[in-house]
Amino acid sequence: MKKIALTLAAVASLGLTACGGSETTEANTAEANATETTTEATADVNAATADANAIDAAENALDAAGNAIENGTEALENVAENTTNAQ
Repeated sequence: MKKIALTLAAVASLGLTACGGSETTEANTAEANATETTTEATADVNAATADANAIDAAENALDAAGNAIENGTEALENVAENTTNAQ
């Protein structure tokens, strides 16, 4: 009877060990998935930030071009006025 009890105890302990390993593997897989998701989210945020910076740079370039056109127009008006006044 003792041999049967010891055998059952040994089999039960092996079963518990196997279950524990599975939980550890599942936990490690979940942690790896969380890390991968975090890495992908960070990359997405960085890409969005780069896009926003590119848009800001384009807007600044358009503003500068608009200012240059306005300054050129004013310069031409000044030349025309100075030419009229000189005559």
